[in-house]
This record gives sequence, C-alpha cells and structure tokens, in this order.
Amino acid sequence: MRAIHKIFKSWLIVLVLLIIVPPVVWILFVKLEGEKPSLKLDLISPSLRASQSISVSVSDSKSGLRRIWIGLLKDGREITLLEKDYPAEGFFSGGKIHQVSHTVKIEPKKMGITDGKAILRMVARDFSWRRWWHGNRTYIEKDIMIDTRPPGVAILSRLHNIRQGGSGLVIYRTSEPCSKSGVHVGDNFFPGHSGYFKNKNILLAFFALNYKQGSGTELFVEATDDAGNSTRAGFLHYIKRKVYKKDSINVSDKFLHWKMPEFDIENPTDSKMLLIDKFLKVNRDLRKANYEQITELAENTDRIMHWEGAFLRLPNSARKAGFADHRVYKYKGEKIDRQVHLGIDLASVTNSPVPASNNGKILFAESVGIYGNTVAIDHGFGLLSMYSHLSSIKVQEEQIVSKGEIIGYTGSTGLAGGDHLHFSLLVHNTFVNPIEWWDAAWIRNNILTKIETVKSRLDEGQKDEEI
Repeated sequence: MRAIHKIFKSWLIVLVLLIIVPPVVWILFVKLEGEKPSLKLDLISPSLRASQSISVSVSDSKSGLRRIWIGLLKDGREITLLEKDYPAEGFFSGGKIHQVSHTVKIEPKKMGITDGKAILRMVARDFSWRRWWHGNRTYIEKDIMIDTRPPGVAILSRLHNIRQGGSGLVIYRTSEPCSKSGVHVGDNFFPGHSGYFKNKNILLAFFALNYKQGSGTELFVEATDDAGNSTRAGFLHYIKRKVYKKDSINVSDKFLHWKMPEFDIENPTDSKMLLIDKFLKVNRDLRKANYEQITELAENTDRIMHWEGAFLRLPNSARKAGFADHRVYKYKGEKIDRQVHLGIDLASVTNSPVPASNNGKILFAESVGIYGNTVAIDHGFGLLSMYSHLSSIKVQEEQIVSKGEIIGYTGSTGLAGGDHLHFSLLVHNTFVNPIEWWDAAWIRNNILTKIETVKSRLDEGQKDEEI
C-alpha cells in the first residue's frame, strides 16, 4: 500500500511540475525576455542645418515594439519630434510590429530653436513584461549642433584671366571650417585646399576649363559647412576663346599588325576580329577607360605645393602634336573615328632621357592602355604631370623626385606610332594646355603674383572684404 501511495505521490509531483513549469519557463524566457529594442539613427553629421530630415530605424525581434519617442533639448526646453505607440496582438501575444523606420523633419527656426549646442534624445520600448510591464527600454542621447547660417566666402585673389583649355587659381577665405568648398566650372568641381596659409580657412583652388569650355562657362566658388549650409560667391574673370588645330591620321595595315598584338582586349567569342575593329575598340573604349583611370589620380593629391617655377619641357625636342588637336582617323581613305589629343607630343632622339618637369611625388608608374608605360607626378593641390609611351620607367610610386631628375626614357609603348613623349598636365580631373606651365611669365602673372599679393595683405594686416 505504501508503495502505491509513493508512486501516486511521485506522479502527482510530476503532473504538478508539468502544469507549472512550462508557464513559468514561458514567462521567464519569453514574456520576461531582456533584449532591448535596436535603435539606429541615420545622422551623417552632428550638425543640423535650417531644414533637415533624419531617418530612424527601430526593431525588436522578440516581444515587438511598444513605443518610440524622439525629442530635442535646447536651452532647457524639450521639444517632441516624434511620439508613436505601436499596437499589440494581445496581452499574451506581444506587439504586432517588430521593425519600422521613420523620417523626422527638423526645422529649427520654425520650432523656435536658436543656433548652438543641443541634445537629441531617443527612447524605444518593447512589449516585454519586464520593468512591471513597461518593457525593455533603449535610451540614446547625442550631442548635436544647430547651425542654420550659411558660411561666408570672401574672394581674396583679384584677376582671373583663363583661356579655353587653360588653368586658373582662386584664393578665397571662408568664415568657418567647411566640409567642402571649391570652384564650380560648368558641371565640374575643383576642390579648394587649405595648408598653404597658416589660416586654415584660407584656401587655394586650382581650376581649369576643358578644351570645350568657352566664354559662356559659369564660374563660382561654393562652400558647404558641416551642417550642409551652402554659399556661392562669384569672382571676376575673363575667358579667352581658343581654336584648336584639326589633324588627320592615316591608320595603315603595317601599324595595325605592329600595334594591335600589344592590346589584349579581343572578344573571346570572336577570335577572328578584324585588326581595324580591334583598333577602334582600343581607340574608343580603352581610351575612355584609361582617361577615367588617369583623371581619378588627383583625388590623392598632397596639400603641399611641391613645384617651383616654370615646368621643364623635354630637352632638345620638337613638337609633333599639340594639345586638344582634333584628330580624324582614316583607314584606306575612309573616316573611321574622331578623338581629341589631350597632351603634347615631343620627339627627340630614340630613348631620350625624360626629366621630371618639376618637383613632386610619383603617384603612378606603370603601363596603362593606350598611354603605354606612364609616370604621373603629383605637384600638390591637384596639379599633376603625366609622361607616356615610355620605353622604360626609372621611378617608383611614392618616390619624391626633383625637377630635372630622370624618371624614364622615351619610347613607343601604347598606341604610339613612333618614339616620342606624350606629355600632359592635369588640374584635378581636367587635362590642360601644358604650354602655360612651361611659361615662367604666365606662372608669375597668373599664379605666383596672386599668392604673393594675398600673403602681403595678410602680413600687413589689411582688412579684406567683410565675410
């Protein structure tokens, strides 16, 4: 009898445990889960401008979202920006919504908020039974700066005479540090660089007109602060029109058989591609790709003016092709292509030593498509020189070179029809006419005098235009 009673008691305990334990486990591990909601704010800058929208993402994968609140604290006053309660499935089921995004528009002036330091507060809760049914809470505070005033810009340089396809320099001062500033030339943008003057708000912006941009091109300085406020300032300028030479190049079968094997671009599905078709693919598609590769180099420019004085030209050389020559390519008497030559071809004796045109740092030293063996030198503040079709390269990337130092030897690599140097100059992402930079008088009148004049005025403490 005792044995039966003992067995009954054991089964009773098991039954009670089966009834009690699952709900307790469910409550402890499901309804009393301790995972806080995830709250993410898409705030690119800690500064807020006059009108700005920010994105907020909130999620809770377990018990679901209960509530979100976002507010702004400024000068002891708290302003609610977003307040949202989310629905529940039921008392035992938790929240219906587990993930949601909101866009919050902040317009300080309309809200009566003045510029200055503020605090952005965010709170999110879920449907957990923790905290006496108030749920898990995520609380975030971020220090921000309300900045609704655009920066001021004063143009410090005076005369800006630019040729079509030529270079220019603007020196300007901003009233505050700006995340982005520089010169707009039509649709192109040339960044300004600090570092030359002690005052970091005084910047140099070398800019250029490409060979197509004439007197109708719009030029202005634009500065954008950390909050995204922008200011534009025009500057006096005169653009001189330039007419470029037209040239005709005959493509021979001899040239095709000599040069086309150098380019490994043949379509694998068409091993019988005609050499002239391959030439057109090289002259069009590869040229475009090489152009894009080269014009990206200035993104890594030093904020140091490495160069001094006029740039060197290849010694004892004759010019064989000019900057922006408009070329028509003919094959067997028929016009097959048109391209623009963005450099100057200089020829001397075969395998002539090529000197660095000015002081700088080697940015690029390898073969690149139609240009063949190429060296690019960074002269600072977005000014680059390029030396192409070299037979050999004698420098390495990151190497510092001096004006006149031998960097390689002329050759006929790439899409060259004979031994010569293809010499180019770039301002940021734009090829410019090197002739200007070979001319000491042009450099003095258009670059150095501007810098010296601004320096002198700063040293004398003269007051520039109000910002």
